[in-house]
Amino acid sequence: MFKQAKKNRIFQDVIEQVEDAILQGKLKVGDRLPPERELIEILGVSRGTVREALRVLEEKGLIQVKTGAAGGAVISSMPARKVAESLTRLIRSEKVSMSNIAEFRVGVEGLVASLAAERATKDDIERLTSILVQARECVWKGVSSWDEFISLDNNFHRCLAQIAGNKLYELVLDSVHENISRYYDRLLKKKAALMRENLEDLEGLVEAVSMRETDAAMSIAQDHVRRFDLYMEKKAKP
Repeated sequence: MFKQAKKNRIFQDVIEQVEDAILQGKLKVGDRLPPERELIEILGVSRGTVREALRVLEEKGLIQVKTGAAGGAVISSMPARKVAESLTRLIRSEKVSMSNIAEFRVGVEGLVASLAAERATKDDIERLTSILVQARECVWKGVSSWDEFISLDNNFHRCLAQIAGNKLYELVLDSVHENISRYYDRLLKKKAALMRENLEDLEGLVEAVSMRETDAAMSIAQDHVRRFDLYMEKKAKP
């Protein structure tokens, strides 16, 4: 799995070899790295280099170094998940402005909707339609179903990301939609009119995906994000 480190960049090479082994699936969550003495021999580096590399990998959240007789370096997470978790913390701290989040979503969600329209199967369209039916029921019930409606809206967008077939989009958008509700709660007034407007966007997206209209799907998704961001920006102004 590992080989002697390149002499001109020993420290970084050790880190990259471990990262590559995780990315390629050779090391999975819960697996242990070889003991320190064995790593020194395999990699052809000093004890100090191995220890420093393990320290950096632990800081990145990729391994957990345990002490004691049953200790050692254990793989603790996947890099893509760590990216999503970092994004979650960033949004929850509200250090990212609404306009920054909206700008990001316009680009990514527009592309995701377009890819979903291109790649959706019959089963995928049925999943979206099922969520749409539940969302309609919430709109019929009125504002009392606001929270349920927002949850369904988030599920709808997660479903689009899954259909698009790109795991990175799925992970990142999952983090975004899990955490932007704090902005909705504070800056969107619970109104039946907003629920109906949101529902119309979902209906348009289902139709565009069903008809494989990639440009239309992208446009609807982007307009949706821009419009609701504008509502929140207006509410946020003193």
